[in-house]
Amino acid sequence: MAAADTASAPLVDPSPPTIVAAPASARARPAFALAVWTRAVRVRQWPKNLLVLGAPIAGGVLLRPGVPGRVAAAALVFCLLSAGAYLLNDVHDAAEDRRHPVKRHRPIASGAIPTARAATVGLALIVAALSLAAAQSAELLAVAGGYATLNFAYTGWLRRIAIADIATIAAAFVLRAVAGGVAADIPMSRWFLVVVSFSALFVAAGKRYSEYLDPRARRSRTVLRDYNADFLLTVVGVSCAVALGAYCLWSFQGRTALLWREATIVPFTIAMLRYALLVTGGRAAAPEEVLLGDRFIQVVGVAWVLTFSLGL
Repeated sequence: MAAADTASAPLVDPSPPTIVAAPASARARPAFALAVWTRAVRVRQWPKNLLVLGAPIAGGVLLRPGVPGRVAAAALVFCLLSAGAYLLNDVHDAAEDRRHPVKRHRPIASGAIPTARAATVGLALIVAALSLAAAQSAELLAVAGGYATLNFAYTGWLRRIAIADIATIAAAFVLRAVAGGVAADIPMSRWFLVVVSFSALFVAAGKRYSEYLDPRARRSRTVLRDYNADFLLTVVGVSCAVALGAYCLWSFQGRTALLWREATIVPFTIAMLRYALLVTGGRAAAPEEVLLGDRFIQVVGVAWVLTFSLGL
């Protein structure tokens, strides 16, 4: 066939030479690879690492000389840690994710990123994060190391144990907040730690409740079989109540601009109640989506920031 085609072709092609463009897929390959890796490290979930700002802001020291740089470094440490943890978690779950109607489209489960490469990059990110933490301080290294250890334990064991799973998720939030205090080198109020701990437990229990309402999640996440809706709602209610009570006690500690600091109780309570409403509707399986997508919570959050700023 090739010989016949050659014989029938004219000896001289009168048309001008044309430049054949590279296929669209080839041209888009770098951008496609970037998009795949962005999904794999779950950049959309990185905003939760902004919790490192909590203690410096609450202590009124965020703008002191040297503090912004150290807090930014702590935030970067936790972005790298969480990115590495997501990769290693998806490597561990690849076989299970391929049987899930939604998770099978994840980059590692779908084969868009080879398992070995994902594991290598994940470990490299964690090593880089711990190295950066060590360069900042031994205290930050200890917190970052605790976070990495907690994630390894969660992936390999704790997520299959009821209560331990949501407690681990909550502890990861708390370690972010502690890292901010360590980076800013300020003591953290016991009430601040209680607020962060039970707010984190509130979010984690709400996440599990929303997943429990989804039949597909119950089939793929075995720990959900050990829960029931009433129990999870009880955890949501108790943790919300403790967080609100501790927040009130924390707000009453201020010695200056006390009225404005107490006023922050109102937007904080409204935000917690709004989130609880979304939880009971089964719409809080992805907390970051709630924060990025619910306009009312965003407006209340802005009101809290403005009121708190006046309190400082």
